[in-house]
Amino acid sequence: MNTKYIDLIDQTYYFPQEEFDLKEDTLQFHGIDLMKLIEEYGAPLKFTYLPKISENIQKAKKWFTYAIEKHNYKGDYNYCYCTKSSHFQHVLDEALKNDIHIETSSAFDINIVEKLQKKGKITKDTYVICNGFKREQYITNIGRLINNGHQNCIPIIDNYEEIDLLSDEIKDDFKIGIRIASEEEPKFEFYTSRLGIGYKNIVPFYEEQIKNNDKVELKMLHFFINTGIRDTAYYWNELLKCLKVYIRLKRICPTLDSLNIGGGFPIKNSLQFDYDYQYMIDEIINQINIACQEAEVPVPHIFTEFGSFTVGESGGAIYEVLYQKQQNDREKWNMINSSFITTLPDTWAINKRFIMLAVNRWNDEYERVLLGGLTCDSDDYYNSEQNMNAIYLPKFKKEKPLYIGFFNTGAYQETIGGFGGLQHCLIPTPKHILIHKDEEGNLSTKLFKEQQKSEDLLKILGYDDN
Repeated sequence: MNTKYIDLIDQTYYFPQEEFDLKEDTLQFHGIDLMKLIEEYGAPLKFTYLPKISENIQKAKKWFTYAIEKHNYKGDYNYCYCTKSSHFQHVLDEALKNDIHIETSSAFDINIVEKLQKKGKITKDTYVICNGFKREQYITNIGRLINNGHQNCIPIIDNYEEIDLLSDEIKDDFKIGIRIASEEEPKFEFYTSRLGIGYKNIVPFYEEQIKNNDKVELKMLHFFINTGIRDTAYYWNELLKCLKVYIRLKRICPTLDSLNIGGGFPIKNSLQFDYDYQYMIDEIINQINIACQEAEVPVPHIFTEFGSFTVGESGGAIYEVLYQKQQNDREKWNMINSSFITTLPDTWAINKRFIMLAVNRWNDEYERVLLGGLTCDSDDYYNSEQNMNAIYLPKFKKEKPLYIGFFNTGAYQETIGGFGGLQHCLIPTPKHILIHKDEEGNLSTKLFKEQQKSEDLLKILGYDDN
């Protein structure tokens, strides 16, 4: 009988795969002996395999180059890295080896850009695409970057007030983009994205606030789909609506020359993952080409802002199974020596599934289990795989340690999990006030903790000056 863990994997998936292989009964990831990693550093641990970042960037560039040549597309392609996926210096250093550009989402992203400029990682030819709702500090930082000569910084207008706010901060002329408030997939509980300006309002917005504004030059239309770039009727319909807006704008705005296709590529989340990247890019380029040719307007330069695709597949997490609890006649709980809530928060927050495999003991018999974290929260668990409604692992044996790995976890988990005090999109932790009441009923307040500053977060991320 095929009762070993290796038998289960082999009969369920095509194995080995590009990044996964087996050496005796131990898992290899991109040729890395994971048990040797555990022996050296212990578990739990997280790791980032930096070469995968460059590999994925180069793959995307190759796919776009092929599609552009195939369809005789007259525009250029620009790869942007979406920094909110991972702000760490080691990630940006690796990504920037590949002649790419930067997409930001909040104020302190600009501080990172300035640090990278100072170190020569970014030049003034690097596009800095500034997305997101812009609070006062974000406006100030964008203004400072442009005033210091970075003319390729393009703030993407999210609402009707941002042009005036930016104009007050920026001394000379500046370029802008406009974000389309796309309609969300029907399964969403809201109809239209909270970010951007509605389809029908973009042309009137241009005519009222931009057309006769000598200080502002519209360069880019930004299109973002929350579900990512997928081969669905919903995606192609929204892309077509976006192209109609681009064409209408292009006819009255000669300076508009770029289309930013946001949303990103999916990344591998199962050993059964199947996605035809080249086909999708071919079809996107083809659809833009056809629409513009029929309308007799020049095609736009293409920008993409890939975050998870850039960094996601570089990351992994390894845990040890500490103990097994038989809670009833059918449920076995393998308790890991960490927490899903704190180290892989997407597993409980949005029910995201990663590739999960045993690191060792592949020649042992397997069993069906549930995985539990160490916190006292009932949501701290992992109970299924992407393509299966269960988890199977080598049988727990107290005398034989079992290690498990979660792979392709490199995007978002550190900031959402609060690594070292980080917050998602580098939104600073607000100041914390303690309120006391004395015996006479008088209230008094005391500052417990100041709001985080850019310096606090940059230090956590590795951008120290020394």
